[in-house]
Amino acid sequence: MVWVMSILPYFTSGLPGIGGQIKQRPEDFRVDEFAPDAVGGGQGRFTWFKLSKRGLTTSAAIAKVASYLGVKPSGIALAGLKDANAITSQWVSLADADVRRLERLRDKDIRVSDIHFRPVSQEVGNLAGNRFVVRIRQAGKKQLDQARALLDVMVRRGVPDYFGQQRFGSRGDNAAMGEALLAGRDEEFLRIFLGRPWSGDPSRSRTAREAYDRRSLKRAIGCWPAHCVDPRSALTALLAGKGPAGAMKAINPRIRQIYVQAYQSVIFNDILARRIDRIDVIEPGEIVEDHATLRSSPVKDLAAAGAKAAAFELSPTGLLPGRRMRIAEGLPGQIERAVLAEHKIEASLFEPRPGLKGVDASRRALRYRPGDVNVIAGGDAHGTFIEVAFTAPPGCYATVLLEELCKNRQPYLR
Repeated sequence: MVWVMSILPYFTSGLPGIGGQIKQRPEDFRVDEFAPDAVGGGQGRFTWFKLSKRGLTTSAAIAKVASYLGVKPSGIALAGLKDANAITSQWVSLADADVRRLERLRDKDIRVSDIHFRPVSQEVGNLAGNRFVVRIRQAGKKQLDQARALLDVMVRRGVPDYFGQQRFGSRGDNAAMGEALLAGRDEEFLRIFLGRPWSGDPSRSRTAREAYDRRSLKRAIGCWPAHCVDPRSALTALLAGKGPAGAMKAINPRIRQIYVQAYQSVIFNDILARRIDRIDVIEPGEIVEDHATLRSSPVKDLAAAGAKAAAFELSPTGLLPGRRMRIAEGLPGQIERAVLAEHKIEASLFEPRPGLKGVDASRRALRYRPGDVNVIAGGDAHGTFIEVAFTAPPGCYATVLLEELCKNRQPYLR
């Protein structure tokens, strides 16, 4: 497919934004992951601990812990990725960990705390939600009333449940790699994964990508930073003569799956964008999600479903494509089928193949409700700010709410 830059539409387009900037420094963006039910007392071979980090990607933080403990990064399980330019905490697990050594870990950018033991591992998506405290710089008291008005709309009607920029990677090309993976275009995947430098890349990574594009593999592997485990592993496989297929297998399967999920996310975002004005309206033929049970089902009683949607007990859903797709009927179904056709997507694309698990379809609510919302204006040594605090359900992006507030959404590759 042809990838183009696009800006997703706003739900609150009728209200002006407050402007400002987020993530001016890590302290301006704090995320605390709520402990899942599996965390607490108990026994078992899995060591659970809270991993706090500052100014690092999750992959870099995991790589640091793994290197210190002498284990593979893939052995450390987590629920999801956290923002890099932020102060974050999240729950991770490791089987048969050297706990005494773990307790002695000292690093200026990461910290380990709250060690527990459980019989099961952490897994992707296993969290109860996140608490965000965000300072929006270059905004202050003059914008406070407008911020409250925007937040009031989103608490009442919802935040569009777009997948945020983080889903698509710092270079915005995760979805393109996911599409190449699904299509079996290994060489195209590696060209994106290891090459195609751009000005926003960190200097060492950019040099490594330039070297790969020149087919100077030894120089490329020497230029990638040590924490970039997967590019180095792929290059090592190529140098060993294992070819593109061998290089693909050398990449952490969890990382490959993230790229496939990013491709699914592009499709969902396209569907949601076409329904942005009515994310809280139940249409005939709709498949809705019950927020209490997180189960989705077709609407049988349109009036009753509409009343429950108004009370935020349920919401319309959109499709994430895969095997065994359940497509809505009526207008929602027409939109979903049109997006699938435009992207030339068929269920067979998601069947398993060597090095890649099969990917099932799922559905996702078109909106989420932020909880425990509070907003204040303040100032510090770095200037004035508006501070917004709120909770978000698992898998929902705080940045989407902040973009609705600031009206500064950036284009992404789709």
